Amino acid sequence: MAFLLTCPNCGDRSVYEFRFGGELTQRPKPDSSSNDWTSYFYDRRNAAGTQKEWWYHKFGCRKWIVAARNTITNEVSETAWPDLG
Repeated sequence: MAFLLTCPNCGDRSVYEFRFGGELTQRPKPDSSSNDWTSYFYDRRNAAGTQKEWWYHKFGCRKWIVAARNTITNEVSETAWPDLG
């Protein structure tokens, strides 16, 4: 299903201009256990409802954004640059 994502740099664009990067999750600390790292790389919530996700604007500015998207309706309620702090 096609929907629009708003790139903070380029404006409203079709989702087909982007590459999905997965759910936004907390990265484990470097000295975390292998179980923590395995969970980080392979476990997904796949929650019904709104979740934050990574999207890469591959046919535009080539930057990563974070979008809050409803997984049932594909309605995007918010897009922003990632908080790197």
